[in-house]
Amino acid sequence: MLKKILIIEDEHSIATLLSYNLVQAGYETMVANDGKEGFELAMNENPALILLDLMLPSMDGVEVCKSLRQQKVNTPIIMLTAKDDEFDKVLGLELGADDYMTKPFSPREVVARVKAVLRRADQSAAQSGNPSAALAFGGLKVFPEQFEVYLNEEQIEFTPKEFELLVYLMENKNRVLTRDQLLSAVWKYDFAGDTRIVDVHISHLREKIEENSRKPVFIKTIRGLGYKFEEPKAG
Repeated sequence: MLKKILIIEDEHSIATLLSYNLVQAGYETMVANDGKEGFELAMNENPALILLDLMLPSMDGVEVCKSLRQQKVNTPIIMLTAKDDEFDKVLGLELGADDYMTKPFSPREVVARVKAVLRRADQSAAQSGNPSAALAFGGLKVFPEQFEVYLNEEQIEFTPKEFELLVYLMENKNRVLTRDQLLSAVWKYDFAGDTRIVDVHISHLREKIEENSRKPVFIKTIRGLGYKFEEPKAG
């Protein structure tokens, strides 16, 4: 069965171009030309990935992304925008987008980015579950092959990118990792040295797994260097 890509884009020429190239690359596509329609399709059609324009009629991309994450829809989202604006980029990522592309972009670049995001999301789902492969520290238990995280036996929802970052940190427990190392390992392509993306996702992780995100016990900031995952000390 072909993977279904939802394109939420109000510029018909761009939507048509994206759809054509994704179909040529072996995907099925759906197109919505406003945010409300796109949100409804995302909720009802279970796409494998969403290409989401930032500026949309009826419901903008920020609101679509925010609403989907509030509804616990963790479908990978790549945001598209004509603005080369740091605020927009950080805002989109803070709301749960997995990636961000600035117009103009080549269709080939979009297809490559879609493939990369889907490949990372599929790595866990495609493998058979293996409980013995769990990563467990201080009440936090992660099953990389099942895409599941539990904190004190309660399941926590993560976006694919948040999950990949958490697994990488846990697999490198007690090792100081620079922001550039995390960009290279988790995002796997040059993000123009934008280490703010790492900080945004670290903040997301802390909000979900730390009792007090301002006094983290799992993910420590190593000032001037980066981050380190530690097992909480007993007592």
